[in-house]
Formats: sequence, C-alpha cells, structure tokens
Amino acid sequence: MALLGKLKLPAALNSLLTGVKSNSKVAKGLEIGSTAYKKVSMFKIGTPILVLACLSMITLPMPPFLLDMLFSLNIALSMIVLLVAIYSQKPLDFGSFPSVLLLTTILRLSLNVASTRVILLHGQDGTAAAGKVIESFGNVVMGGNYTVGIIVFTILMIINFQVVTKGAGRIAEVSARFTLDAMPGKQMSIDADLNAGIIDQDTARQRRIDVTREADFYGSMDGASKFVKGDAIAGLLIMIINLVGGIVIGSMAGLSIAESATIFAILTIGDGLVAQIPSLLLSVASAIIVTRQSSSKTEMGQQVVSELFSKPKTMYIVSGVLFTMGIVPGMPHLAFIMLSAICALIGLLIKRAEVRKEIEAQKAAAQKANAAKNGAPVPDQKELSWDDVSEVDVIGLEVGYRLIPMVDKNQSGELLNRVKGVRKKLSQDLGFLIPPVHIRDNLDLGPNFYRITLMGVTFGEAEIQPERDMAINPGQVFGEIPGLKAKDPAFGLDAVWIAKQDNDRALGLGYTVVDCSTVIATHLSQILANNCASLIGQEEVQNILDIVAKSQPKLVNGLVPSVISLGLLTHILQNLLNEGVPIRDMRSVLETLVEYGPKSQDPEVLTAACRIGLRRLIIQDIVGSENTIPVITLAPDLEKVLHKSLETGGSEGIGIEPGMADRIQRSLMDATANQEMEGEPAILLTSGMLRSTLSRFVKNTIPGLRVLSYQEIPDDKQIKIVSVVGNANQAINNGGM
Repeated sequence: MALLGKLKLPAALNSLLTGVKSNSKVAKGLEIGSTAYKKVSMFKIGTPILVLACLSMITLPMPPFLLDMLFSLNIALSMIVLLVAIYSQKPLDFGSFPSVLLLTTILRLSLNVASTRVILLHGQDGTAAAGKVIESFGNVVMGGNYTVGIIVFTILMIINFQVVTKGAGRIAEVSARFTLDAMPGKQMSIDADLNAGIIDQDTARQRRIDVTREADFYGSMDGASKFVKGDAIAGLLIMIINLVGGIVIGSMAGLSIAESATIFAILTIGDGLVAQIPSLLLSVASAIIVTRQSSSKTEMGQQVVSELFSKPKTMYIVSGVLFTMGIVPGMPHLAFIMLSAICALIGLLIKRAEVRKEIEAQKAAAQKANAAKNGAPVPDQKELSWDDVSEVDVIGLEVGYRLIPMVDKNQSGELLNRVKGVRKKLSQDLGFLIPPVHIRDNLDLGPNFYRITLMGVTFGEAEIQPERDMAINPGQVFGEIPGLKAKDPAFGLDAVWIAKQDNDRALGLGYTVVDCSTVIATHLSQILANNCASLIGQEEVQNILDIVAKSQPKLVNGLVPSVISLGLLTHILQNLLNEGVPIRDMRSVLETLVEYGPKSQDPEVLTAACRIGLRRLIIQDIVGSENTIPVITLAPDLEKVLHKSLETGGSEGIGIEPGMADRIQRSLMDATANQEMEGEPAILLTSGMLRSTLSRFVKNTIPGLRVLSYQEIPDDKQIKIVSVVGNANQAINNGGM
C-alpha cells in the first residue's frame, strides 16, 4: 500500500473498494488497504494521476523492477475486480464497474507499451531484461518450446476474444436495450405503488433513482465491453510485433536467428500472458456482472449452488449415467465410479433436507390448526389493519400501455404538464386547490384507451390515436379531410383523427387541430369543471379558512364554529360550485354568512344569500363588463303556476304536469339556442323562490342556460328581455325593455 501511495493511484482502488463495501467477505480482507487508501483519496486527483502515470509509462523508460511491481499490481487488481463481481448480489452493487474496466484496460495497455520498449531495447541481453515476472511466465508456459507457448497464448486469446468477451458484449447490448424499453413501465409501477400507499415518497424516490442507475449502468456496460474486445486484439498485435521485431533486432545485435527466436519468444509469450491473464479475469468479471439478475438478493455462489443442487432426482440420474460409463471396459473405472458415488450422496442429502423441511412445515400447520381450534391467536398470522385498506383516488387518470409514453418525461411526454396546467387554471378560476391527479397504467384498458375517475367512479372514457392529431369540426368547415371519424370526448363534436402532416390542410379548411395530450387534458378539464363541487371537502374548506384567517382573523373566528359549523359551510360552498359560482371571493361569502347565519341554518337559504352577496362576480363571469344584460323571463301567468306548484310540492320541489314540463323545457332550449346564435349568453331571470328549483331543472338538459333571481342583478346593471316563455308552451319575442 505504501507503493500505491507513492504512485498515487487512488481512483482505480476507489471504484473497487466502493463495490466491495456491500460484500463483507471481500471487504473484511481489504479493510487495512481501504484505510490506507482513504488517506490517499483525500486529494481527489486519483484519475488524473493514473492517466498521467500511464502516459509516463508509454513515453519514459522503466526499470525491470518497477515493471515487475506494476505487472503484479495489474494481476492483483484484476483478481479483486473478479471477486467483487462474484460476491455482488446485483449489478448495481458494482455500479462503477464500467469505469474500473476502462482504467484497468488503460493501465494494462500502458504496461504493454512499456514492456515492449524494454523487450526490444534490451532483449538481446537475455530473458531477464524485462523483469522476473515476464521471464517466469514465459518459461513456465513454454516449457522449453516456444511453439507450444505461441499455441497456448493463441488459445487463450481465442477463449478471451471469441467466447467470453463476445458473449458478454452481446448480453450487455441486449440488456441495455431491454432496460431502456422497460423504463416507462417501471416508472408507472412506482407511481402506482406510491398512489396505492404501498410505498412512501422516500422509497419511491429511491426506486426511481435505482431505475435510472440501472439504465445508465447497462448502457455503460454496452460500451465498456468494447474495451475488452479491443484489448484482446491489441494483445495479439503486440505479440506479433514483439516476436518479429525482436528477431530482427537480435539478428542485428549479432545473435543467430535461433537464439533471437528463443529469447524473444520467451519474452513475448511472457509479456502476452502477463497482460492476457488479467484481461481474461476482467472479461469473466464483465460476463458475471451482466448475467446477474437485477432482482437477485443472493451472491452468485449461493444462487448457483441452490439452483444446481435443488432436485435430488437430477443427482440420481447423473450418478446412474456416471456409474454406467465407469463399468464400460476401457473407461477409467475409479474416476467415474467415485464421481457416481459423490453424486448419489449429494442427492441423498438433498432428499433428506427436503423431507426435513416438509416435516417442519407440517408441524407448523398443525400448530396453527390447534391454535385456531382452541381460539388462540396464530402467532405468525398478520392481523388486518387500516394499511390493508387502499384509499380511493380523488381524481384518477388511467391509461392503456400504448399511452404510457405520453406521461413519461423521458420520452417527451407532454400530458403531465398539460394536467398540471389544467389544475392550475381551474384552481385559479374556482378559488380552491384542485386535488392532484393520480396517473397510472391499466392493463385492463385497451392499448389506446384512457379513463378519468372521480372518487373511484368512472366519469369519462375514450380511445385516442397517439400517432395522429384530432381535427375538430367547430360547426362550419369548408371541406372534408381524410382520416378516422371520431367524436371529441370533451364536448361530443364531430372530429377526425388525421396524420400529423395534414395539420396545415385541416387548419385551412376551418378545423380546430389538437394533439392527443390536449384532447385528454381538455376532457379532464371539462369533467373537473362540471363536477367541481365533489372535489371540495371539509379538509379543503379548512385550508381556505386558514388562508383567509391570515388577513381576516376576526371574520373567520367569529363565524366557524360559533355561527355555522364547518360541515354546513362546506355544504354551502358545494352548492355554489354546483351552480357554477366560483368561490374566489371568500370574504363576501363569509360576511354574508355572518349576517344571515344566526337567522337560518338552512343550506339552501344561506346559499341564496351568498349568491346575492356574490352577484357582481356572477354577472361578471357571464357578461363581463357589459352594462346591459340580455335575459329570458317567464310569463307572469306561468310564474304563478310554478309558484303554486312549488307550494303544493313543498320540500319535494315543483309538482307540475309532465307535459307542461316538457313544453317549458323545449321553449327554454329554443330561446337558449337563439341566444347562442346571436353570440350572447343565455340567462333565465326568475324569482328567488323559483331560481334554485329551475336551476336544477335545466342543469343537465340545457347546460348553456344560467338561472338568476331578480335580487342577483346589481343595481347599476340594465336588463334587456330578449325572450318570454309564456303559457308553458311558447316563446314570445317582446324585444327590449
């Protein structure tokens, strides 16, 4: 480690020791080296120092002793990397492996260049010229015959290049592709678990980070495998250069061709083996890393043993085959019969372990049955709790699998931003915060379908074409455009799904062209606006009161709960929203309730009073700043009939004959249509007693008609009667007033 401190190579060790931390078996043996390393790593310049050291090895001559030390370090590093890869439980435990692979490859190639210089310059002086490590590897492998050495080296190269490296590179490529393709689904799964309450925010955040790290890791491994492949090719070329160049240089130095071939073959083969053995170890480590399962929670050795020796039947069959081969004449009887006995013994041990587990399971089941029979609680049975009850989403958006890219920011999905914009706009318009929209995938839906739910109830569902845009017919177009006929899911208008290149043509013909994200966002906005009353509860009302109390503390404290309860206030605000009245002006609402609350606790009466208090806001939302308000009125005789029916119906509402109700409805629809054609709002003006009932009467059948009472018209506004519905069956145009 003192040598490491002098050489200042902390970056490579940093990557290795980081991967070792989670592997106690390896980390225990490197604890002392890790302590010494941390003292060096404080400089945070390990990688630049390593690169400069490699450049110096390439350009400057190195003594044989230093070469021996660096070659030994190279072998040690490759062994550490292999052990860390073996003991890693999942690939991300050694997430720095691509960087380590690059650094070790650069170090090994730099050593090759340095040793090549020494071999070619001093090889004619003897086989010890390049150091003891190269000489020893060359002599041991060659065994006195350099032809054998060349063959062994070539076989080692073929194994490394064609078998290990090629297979690992292919696995890394496929894993990277599949990991990237699976990212949107994994992100949606995390969001679904978070929305369902299975995990918390911190766990979801960590899982998202892990998904991103996994994609980055396999992408890096796809490229890092090319380092090993290039290193194998470089090793073969360096061997040829050293051998041929050495023979030429030795001949020029006065040696015979045979002497030159012998000396430089030893040096070349030794140098190649010193480089290729670490390269092979790193190739094996790379293959182990990319073949590990991401969800595995055991070390590779434990997993392999548990899976290979899990079935006793397998060991019995192998034992029988080996025994049969052992008794065949001419076969090595002792080896096969011994292996047969060992396999049979292993199968017997596995069978005993299975029987023991089965007996323990039966005992546990019997204990549970006896405990249940005697009425005692079963100790290992988890009791149900409120955590097992999933809370329904206030607002939910479910999408089919082909629509997942629309909600994935990594794939340029715009739907999340559109949904956020819808929430912001509605919150500003209505006066309270719209709850978050929980988006999740639903495999039960069609691939192109989406579904909008409120409180778990489906309020909208439609099919879209993600590769097309929707051209909506606003009522008047100047031609048809080819495409798939459809209906706008938000308003039911005729529409066509067109190819994106036809957008300009559709706009020229008068169509309104929107993309799929806008279609879903508009549909969601329309559903939320129509059902906004169901989105506000006591929690939201309390938040509104807390905000108002910051500027109007006495107003809030003097109203709730001394005058009216929080539940009654919530009911009133829901009534206002249900009638299309925003609650932005909470000061006027609260002041009205302070005045009328002591007189009545009827929510309908208090709602009507609040509407009068908000009359300027109501009129502004309908006609803007216009001073003249066009209205539709009921004939006096008809109002009298409706008043009498209301008195007869009591709390049940107006009890009128169905035929008359149908004629009134048709007349109001005609009057509303005339107003819309004139480009003016449709307003039905009636008495305060009838307003609430008539508002409910026309809410779903004539959504464009607003019902106001006489008291809700501000004093500074003029009314213009554009239509009178009389005799319960006709609309009489009386002009202005």
